[in-house]
Amino acid sequence: MEANHTDDLPRYGLYIDGRWVDAADGEIMPVNEPARDAPMAYVAKGSPADVERAVQAARKAFDRGPWPHTAPHERARVLHAIADLIEAHADELAELESRNLGVPMRKSLFIDLPGAAEHWHTFAEIARRHPYEPVPWTDMPSVSWNFIWRQPIGVCAQIAAWNYPLLFASWKMAPALAAGNVVIFKPASYTPLTTIRLFELIDQAGLLPRGTINLVTGPGGSVGEALAGHQLIDKISITGSTASGRRVMQQASTNVKRVSLELGGKSPSIVMPDADLDLVTDGLLFGVYLNGGQSCEASARCFVPRQLYDELAGRLVARASQLRLGNPLDLETDVGPMVSHEQLRTVMGYVEAGLHEGATLALGGKPASVAGFERAPFMQPTIFTNVRNDMRIAQEEIFGPVLAVIPYTSVTEAIELANNIEYGLGAAVWSRDIQAAVEVAKRIHAGTVWINDYHLIIPHAGFTGFKQSGFGNEHGLLGYLDYTLPKHIHVDLMQRRDGRVWWDALLPPDDAGSA
Repeated sequence: MEANHTDDLPRYGLYIDGRWVDAADGEIMPVNEPARDAPMAYVAKGSPADVERAVQAARKAFDRGPWPHTAPHERARVLHAIADLIEAHADELAELESRNLGVPMRKSLFIDLPGAAEHWHTFAEIARRHPYEPVPWTDMPSVSWNFIWRQPIGVCAQIAAWNYPLLFASWKMAPALAAGNVVIFKPASYTPLTTIRLFELIDQAGLLPRGTINLVTGPGGSVGEALAGHQLIDKISITGSTASGRRVMQQASTNVKRVSLELGGKSPSIVMPDADLDLVTDGLLFGVYLNGGQSCEASARCFVPRQLYDELAGRLVARASQLRLGNPLDLETDVGPMVSHEQLRTVMGYVEAGLHEGATLALGGKPASVAGFERAPFMQPTIFTNVRNDMRIAQEEIFGPVLAVIPYTSVTEAIELANNIEYGLGAAVWSRDIQAAVEVAKRIHAGTVWINDYHLIIPHAGFTGFKQSGFGNEHGLLGYLDYTLPKHIHVDLMQRRDGRVWWDALLPPDDAGSA
């Protein structure tokens, strides 16, 4: 929804109960374009009062509306239609995502947009799954019929991080809607624009009943807290920092609402002694520098055999120094600006910590100046060598283009080092011996382990975390089931319609009445 403004920038409201509305107090907040370091739009600054409006609309839509009772094949049709909208507007959405987040257009157009559409298509097919699940029979005669009935949870609040805006909206909304739930979605304050545009497209197409999806923009400290603690919300899902996840768990405990947490990470890559170093070099750099290092599962720690350490470190430095920083809308750009100067300062703080703790800065480590974009928060691709696993740059999530290269002596040691951390989101193993790599993958404490690859998210497979990287699933059948309540229904087969029990038929007529 565009409203009156004074500087020719678009202004967007909240989407509540099927209508675009202003925030209750009329407040707005700017949304920046990192490459220009200037506002590109204004959005409504939601408050707890707006959360209350959204909750009441969603509660009514779930308790009285048609969506929870819509036939599975009809839900599938709607989700396929949303995927079709994303595909039809792919160029527009990709450009908007690249401008708002600062990531290269090449990534938005060829990774994020196809991934978002595929996710909606995938859950459209999963939506066809019938909620009836038989309970396996035993070989003993049974006097009852038992089955599991899957029903939607209810009102689901969803809070997204800023680093994959359209993907996170798709990852969260598609399974919730597929299962028959209604949604209140809060995008990140930095990057709400592609999510807002998605809501506009859905609204214009008239695909969902009023109140089924609601959008509240605003600060996490007020809007997010109000969602997490609201007594009429049945489930909350958050993608964010581990600290944010802990706070959501605390707030959600007030009414014991269901919680899904996709939190921080510090993902390891283990390079086996027989690895193909050409493949490893490009794979590791893709793992850490995609999205400017602003990925929760980024391959930020690399464990390398000592006998290969100098060679691989040299390859990594030489290849990373060739990456092109520039305009996110240029398809030749490899790395765009960071999302904000605040995030750049955070990354620089970790560079200083790495140097202070004795690591060797082999590449980068400074803000970068890009011609034509001098005000933008660019960061040089950065590589630290001679890193110990107990250093802050090896233990804490940096969320920037920083790679720590750590030597190891034996594969057993590498696995122990990889697991010696509070996180457990992603990991990778690089080896020509697939069987050996699979065995190593089984011993790594992480929810997703890639072998000779990185970042490939499969919509049909669950995506979850171990340890303080969270719990709950974002994808596949497991992600769908996380938005359902399993109900056991027990039907007594002993009672007949005439009021008698089944064994009456076995008794002589004179005895049946006294049974």
